[in-house]
Amino acid sequence: MPDSASRRKYRFDDEEPVFARRQQRRSLPAEDFYDPIDGLPEGDRWSTWDLPAAGDRGPEPYPRWLVTELAAVDTELGVLKTGKEADVYLVRRGVPPSGPSCLLAAKRYRDAGHRMFHRDSSYREGRRVRQSRDNRAMAKGTAVGRQMIADQWARAEFAALCQLHQAGVPVPYPVQLLGTEVMQEFIGEADGTAAPRLAETRPDPAELVRLWRQLVRSLTTLAGLGLAHGDLSAYNLLVHRGRLVMIDLPQVVDVIAHPRGAEFLDRDAANVARWFAARGLTADLLNAAPPGRRATGQDPVSDPPRAQASQPHPGSADPGSGEPGRPGGGAGRAGPVPGQWAEVPAPEDLGYYLLREARLV
Repeated sequence: MPDSASRRKYRFDDEEPVFARRQQRRSLPAEDFYDPIDGLPEGDRWSTWDLPAAGDRGPEPYPRWLVTELAAVDTELGVLKTGKEADVYLVRRGVPPSGPSCLLAAKRYRDAGHRMFHRDSSYREGRRVRQSRDNRAMAKGTAVGRQMIADQWARAEFAALCQLHQAGVPVPYPVQLLGTEVMQEFIGEADGTAAPRLAETRPDPAELVRLWRQLVRSLTTLAGLGLAHGDLSAYNLLVHRGRLVMIDLPQVVDVIAHPRGAEFLDRDAANVARWFAARGLTADLLNAAPPGRRATGQDPVSDPPRAQASQPHPGSADPGSGEPGRPGGGAGRAGPVPGQWAEVPAPEDLGYYLLREARLV
């Protein structure tokens, strides 16, 4: 019977042992092995439409202009705006070479390495998260806490855009949320020219009245929802083909839950009322509008119907009594002249008008 050693396979002296060859077996590549922009020019990426969860896409039905094909490519065209909290980039999403395309605004919040958000703590009073550890990290301003704040602000703006879009407020359509990037509708022309801010315009008296009425309708809807913009000014309003569009909503405030909600609402009113009053808008100018528009308070071209004014909250001050009935002092007078708000309030009355709409007086 042959020896067992003689039945073994002959090996050369330089041949690797069996266990070494087994360790070199090929395995599946890691998930991030392949380049997500493989084959695309520098600065481009494949469309990220399929990456967000279903709840992180804009409300349905999706607008017809929005490109949802997965074969689309996102091409970054430049910077639209820079700020303390975020930068906004112009992005073209299109199917190459000559398929459908659309222009989008990608708002990217700063990461933990950048400075903190402007007046962040005052806005976050009503935005506690459930985990106490997360609350402590954000309060201390650690790197993890700053990243949580960026995530929270991006999600807050996306949620506000969705809610206001569905309520009929003229805001950019929220396309998707991916991490700290809020992709939204670009407000401007097809050649990439952005719509001017309200502060950059010089409207004539008739246009001033139309813009004011649009603004009052938008703010009335917000107040009816129990919300305030939180940082509203003529720099957070765009004018596109006669339409007033509200932007920059990460700090939107729940005026009921926030301990300073009425203050934020009154401050928003004071900021915009001051700008319109400085351009010559008065109660007499509003009353001098053509009878057809004065009866409805509506722009016949692009403005939605104005929300009806709600009744004063039980126990609040009578709006015509001249009693303050509101905190602060802010933009409005103590009380309007009876019958003055049959259409829209004058700039000096906007603060009290919105507080009444929000049932805070």
